[in-house]
Amino acid sequence: MTLLNDDIRRQLRDAFADLQEPVKLVLFTQGESGAGPALECDYCAETRQLVEELAALSDKLSLEVRDFVAEAEAARQLGVDKIPALAVMRGGDRPQDYGIRLYGLPSGYEFATLVEDIRMVSRGSVDLSAQTLAELDRLTSPVHIQVYVTPTCPYCPRAVVLAHKLAIASPWVTADMVEATEFPHLANRYQVYGVPRTVINDVIHLEGALPEQQVIRQLVQVLDGPQMDKLRAQWEAHLN
Repeated sequence: MTLLNDDIRRQLRDAFADLQEPVKLVLFTQGESGAGPALECDYCAETRQLVEELAALSDKLSLEVRDFVAEAEAARQLGVDKIPALAVMRGGDRPQDYGIRLYGLPSGYEFATLVEDIRMVSRGSVDLSAQTLAELDRLTSPVHIQVYVTPTCPYCPRAVVLAHKLAIASPWVTADMVEATEFPHLANRYQVYGVPRTVINDVIHLEGALPEQQVIRQLVQVLDGPQMDKLRAQWEAHLN
């Protein structure tokens, strides 16, 4: 049984009709090669089926399925540490990994996030303000953004798409969507009591789908070494 009905497939073909550059979807799941121990992954099969159906809707989309256990080095190189995991990358003659990752089944409202990710990566450009771009240009160290979501949250896609825009705009930024209910140990670690919850470099925590200006204001704290050290010390004290 297909996950995407005829009407949705028709809408998606329209959405993908103006894709500019090829987009490669790299899915990490389990047991694809029959090698290595089985891992618990409640939604790996559903994620694979969904992405396979999606990739079939445009000749600008390709899908590469990797085994998280048997191809551990490939996962390490892409910074993938849990499954199901989906990397949305530019393919073709100008391959580019913008650091966009989706962890968990991109269902519900987050399916729209995946579609928008594909469109943004294909364009290779995003609509961020000049002030945001200027602040991103000041970055000199890696910034890792995690946005915790649930499929039923209507506000979550806005927070995830903004994080992914920042990743496209800056080589220093990587950004993850993390489905909170599929990774409860992480939701507990980062005190995800409501979504969206954005975590920057493990120590800056933002509640809700905040405007771009507020998010970038928090992100630029990464530029302030002493401030980040203070926040990190506070967070480690909390964990202990």
